[in-house]
Amino acid sequence: MPASDKALVFDIKRFAVHDGDGIRTTVFFKGCPLHCIWCQNPEGIRADRQVMYLKTRCIHCKTCENKAFGHQLTWVRDDPELNHKYYGTFDNLVKACPSGAIQYDSTAMTMEEILERIRDDKVFYRDNGGVTFSGGEPLQQGEFLIELLKRCKEEGIHTAIETSLCAPTELVMEAAPYLDQIFADMKFYNPQDHQKYTGADNRIIRYNIKMLLESEAKNRVTIRTPLIPTITALETNIRAIASYISSINPDVTYELLNYNDLAGAKYPMVGMTFGMPDNTRRFKAHEMKKYYKAAMDGGVRNLITETQVKGGK
Repeated sequence: MPASDKALVFDIKRFAVHDGDGIRTTVFFKGCPLHCIWCQNPEGIRADRQVMYLKTRCIHCKTCENKAFGHQLTWVRDDPELNHKYYGTFDNLVKACPSGAIQYDSTAMTMEEILERIRDDKVFYRDNGGVTFSGGEPLQQGEFLIELLKRCKEEGIHTAIETSLCAPTELVMEAAPYLDQIFADMKFYNPQDHQKYTGADNRIIRYNIKMLLESEAKNRVTIRTPLIPTITALETNIRAIASYISSINPDVTYELLNYNDLAGAKYPMVGMTFGMPDNTRRFKAHEMKKYYKAAMDGGVRNLITETQVKGGK
């Protein structure tokens, strides 16, 4: 079967309630063109399949040490340390591990396999519930995604996407007609800041946002900014983003996402280092108010607040 007939998926989350309207099934596609230092899904960044170690599952039997080929791992302080630069597969270790502590971070799935998982949850898709495609960056596997969106619409399934919009404009606009909700990140207004903290500038993102907010899909688009302390969470940044998006569509919907202070725990599993200090914390309700004010000062009229999200949008 050709590679294009499968997509790498690193998770499918059932009964999600924060990834769009209603109860949803969220499919996480692997691979992202950005490398945000605060990324909450580090296992979704690399486009290729990687091995990971789940310490909480390890029974310290050292089976992996006995089954390992040269340079696959070393045993450090009663834990296996996988060599993520090893050229070759880790099939031998994944198969040998009796507790599932060593496993791959993703699975290659056919369209029908993904659809079957989505159909299993259709009974719960009341009140505009449905499927949300997230990542990683789902448009990184864009041709597969668009065909999957078409299949979902043929079956009457409500569709949503969570995207960085760091993707070819043609793919974005081709996918848009098959999406009932589009959640698009705009992390920075300034291209240099975007380059510094994500590894890419944001000109294509800004252009894609403009195209969407001027298109027939504009009322289905929500622009989001993750509030990363001292980085994106600057009133000047929020005001500039708000001014930009509201100048394109005065009725644009804008959401400020509070910092996720649990993301750092994932990084050791995939052999990566978290880019944020350990003591970085979420904003309290009264601290969020100044960012809401900055957004409204920038011209946004339709602002989603944390209170609205908790209470149901």
